[in-house]
Amino acid sequence: KRIMNGGIIDVFAGGTISEGELKARYERYKNIIDNFTLMSDIFMRNVFKKKECLEYVLQIILQNHKLFIAEHIIQKDYKNLQGRSAVMDCVARDADGQYFNIEIQQENEGASPNRARYNSGLMDMNMLNPGQDFDELTENYVIFITRNDILGYGLAIYHVERVILEVDGFFGDGTHIIYVNSKIQEDTELGRLMHDFHCKKAEDMYSRILADRVYELKETQKGVEFMCQEMEQIYYEGEKSGELKARKETAMLLVEDGMDISRIARLMKVTEQDIHEWIDESMCIAK
Repeated sequence: KRIMNGGIIDVFAGGTISEGELKARYERYKNIIDNFTLMSDIFMRNVFKKKECLEYVLQIILQNHKLFIAEHIIQKDYKNLQGRSAVMDCVARDADGQYFNIEIQQENEGASPNRARYNSGLMDMNMLNPGQDFDELTENYVIFITRNDILGYGLAIYHVERVILEVDGFFGDGTHIIYVNSKIQEDTELGRLMHDFHCKKAEDMYSRILADRVYELKETQKGVEFMCQEMEQIYYEGEKSGELKARKETAMLLVEDGMDISRIARLMKVTEQDIHEWIDESMCIAK
């Protein structure tokens, strides 16, 4: 899809629809974009595509203004040996080889201790190449920036480390989990950063680095067009996801009725392997 000067001049990724419908959707997207903050996943990910923004946030949270990002990936899909994947909001590596996973969490469930443990383990699993020694694992950080005070102690930031209970000392395995409570917006570096995470307008933000990026995405034609295209893609993927779910449910009903798998595959316009995988998936859920 291409949008210029508020007019639709092409078709979007999911196929051709009427110009009137596209214009209405575009206007709706612009209203949504106006209300985005850095606590919105889709907006945060696009702000963090600019390396300097991610770098600034990590420098404040880790209190290390010499931290520099060597590379970063938005929505990194990690899989374990069993194929269970987790799509992380942002994964970055600094100049010293340390890895960082930053997650924005609106709901408490998405920032559970088990989720932090899993993300940390997935980063470790994907860090070493065959033949590398375990001692070559570098430090990794899982950082949750949360809307609510997940841990409930009323602090602005929580640093979670493994310790040896008998001697009250650090285990030192190089894994670090940090929870940042965005509700606390005191007059500190971290508090001002959390204030900025809740701002809808660039002009209300303390950080010039973040404000410039927010302005670019919300108030320039190029940025707004880009964000509309991002949202259109999500809309399209949501439609496709719903269509796939309906196909799976229909296929399982036909399997239960005893229809031949090859015939189901032809009716659903998928492969027989797809049907077998859906059956396996259904059996795993039932267990």
